Amino acid sequence: MSGFRPTRASAPPPGRSRSRSPWRRTGRRAALALSVALAALGTTVTGVGGAGTTAAASPGSGPTAIVSMGDSYISGEAGRWRGNSLTNSGSRDGTDRAWTGSTYDPSQVYGTTASNGCHRSDSAEVHSATGTTQALINIACSGATTQNVFRSVSGGQSYKGEAPQADQLASIAAANDVKVIALSIGGNDLGFASIIEKCAKDYIIWYSYCHDDQQPVVDSKIDTAMTNVGKAIDEVRTVMSGAGYSASAYRVVLQSYPSPIPRGSENRYAESGWSRVNTGGCPFWNKDSDWARDSLVPQIAGRLKEVAAAKGAQFLDLRDMLQGREVCATASRLVSAAQPPSATTSEWARWIDSSETQGPVQESMHPNYYGQLSQGRCLSLIYAQPTGDYGCRNTAGSGTSGMYLTALP
Repeated sequence: MSGFRPTRASAPPPGRSRSRSPWRRTGRRAALALSVALAALGTTVTGVGGAGTTAAASPGSGPTAIVSMGDSYISGEAGRWRGNSLTNSGSRDGTDRAWTGSTYDPSQVYGTTASNGCHRSDSAEVHSATGTTQALINIACSGATTQNVFRSVSGGQSYKGEAPQADQLASIAAANDVKVIALSIGGNDLGFASIIEKCAKDYIIWYSYCHDDQQPVVDSKIDTAMTNVGKAIDEVRTVMSGAGYSASAYRVVLQSYPSPIPRGSENRYAESGWSRVNTGGCPFWNKDSDWARDSLVPQIAGRLKEVAAAKGAQFLDLRDMLQGREVCATASRLVSAAQPPSATTSEWARWIDSSETQGPVQESMHPNYYGQLSQGRCLSLIYAQPTGDYGCRNTAGSGTSGMYLTALP
């Protein structure tokens, strides 16, 4: 197990015995699987290949459009799942939207991007922003960094067989009357997948906390990451200007990230024992959960808000979007035969399934089908607000239609 910190394994945090019981994802093998797989984190159109270029349009003509760009938190990663279930066969108690009745076909949810891993789902944020524009276009890709958004002439890089997203945007802007560009980016520049991996391993294997060594890592990367997020917005504006759009003809909405895990006090499973691993799929210590929920996620949101202000973009704060609906949250439940999938009771984020017994682990820790419907509602709401920055939250006990905006200072 080279690359780990074995010296820290000798001192388990309070409340945790070093003895280990068998668990669904089996210890070190599951941690290794987690490491490998996480390295991999109107009219609707998905991807530039379907953006439509049959007739040239211009600002004010052609079908009106919202375009989503960026990473997995907007592409639709985990849209396959309606809650989480311990049942590993069939429809998994109705949670698995890829179930055909006899087998599993992820392309039912992700279309052609099931094969390249971009995982643009049919329920992705932009596709769920109903009642807005005529075309809802998604070119985001799971795992994308800011370099995958930049134009190729500015150092942008193709990713998973697709051109840099700003280059894709050029043809979309020419064929549609783009009104809003929703952008979620920066998380992979900061190493979200690596943070999740390390925190999970520290719970499962090393019996140590992750926040103490991961916070300095984030601090060392965040300035460069935010500079590149700002450049990504500049790249979008350059493309739009080149397509004939004035700055007032469209809006850029930069959004932050929701927390997929609850605070330690809001976790329905005990910190000691193995229920967070065996049952809940949320292998994190309370202190690490509190750090992620109340320090890391707000830190990133605050810096993204500053970038949005500096670049003349609107800001959509999603830090509280999943409050009470996170994986293992006390206010939510697992799906079972007796408790079918429901937007009012099921979790809105995908748990960690590190042995991939129910699909690829890259889906872990992302808003699921219900979470994406909620994100789409948030996007619809801010679409109706031509100016200002907003936070978007859910209404406790309500479904995805209960999302609401709160103006930010």
